[in-house]
Amino acid sequence: MPHSFSADSDASVGVAWALVARPSRWSEWAPHLRGAWGLGSPEVQAGRRGAARLLWIVPVPASISAKTPGRSWAWRVGPMTLDHAVEAHGAGSRITMTMSAPGPLDSVLAATHGPVVRTLVRRLARVAGER
Repeated sequence: MPHSFSADSDASVGVAWALVARPSRWSEWAPHLRGAWGLGSPEVQAGRRGAARLLWIVPVPASISAKTPGRSWAWRVGPMTLDHAVEAHGAGSRITMTMSAPGPLDSVLAATHGPVVRTLVRRLARVAGER
């Protein structure tokens, strides 16, 4: 069962999208991520496989499974799928991340990683609004 977390931002969709879709900018809102390789440049690209750099040194294999330019993209990291979406909302934007995993792992992931994703979405919305 997918678990979604959203936050509203004063930022335009374009500003929020640039932060979420460009690996070189991930560390601006996700301090544990230090970029990526093989996933596309300057933005993620559907069908690409590579890795995200976690905690400055740990490469985590990942693949980009889908992308709607300027709107959403999804990737698979280990057994988890994480969808990122940005949409217009009032004068700003709404940013949503949805995570899911197969079988009983889904509940474990929701309990352990859900609070982290919720915090990251809020941080992304705040950082986007400051740009």
